[in-house]
Amino acid sequence: AGAFMIVLESVPWNLAKELTEMSDAITVGIGAGRFCDGQVLVFHDLVGLYEDVKPKFVRRYAEGARIFREALTKFKIDVERGDFPSEEESYGT
Repeated sequence: AGAFMIVLESVPWNLAKELTEMSDAITVGIGAGRFCDGQVLVFHDLVGLYEDVKPKFVRRYAEGARIFREALTKFKIDVERGDFPSEEESYGT
């Protein structure tokens, strides 16, 4: 019995490096520096769905909250105007 993988979250990078070097288990870091065997980020953080929450170790690769807000606003306007759904977006008989 034993562990084949260890997740290191919010661990100082130098400790994560030492643990990675001394362990046969795969180390996956989330806020544990670049010396782990692999990295993981929470999807919602990675794509920026929460504008007010950003842990120190998160790098946002998109502004998801803004993009989704704009899309939903456009959808709402189209529905209110009666522009959505169009004939092309509806099934006929």
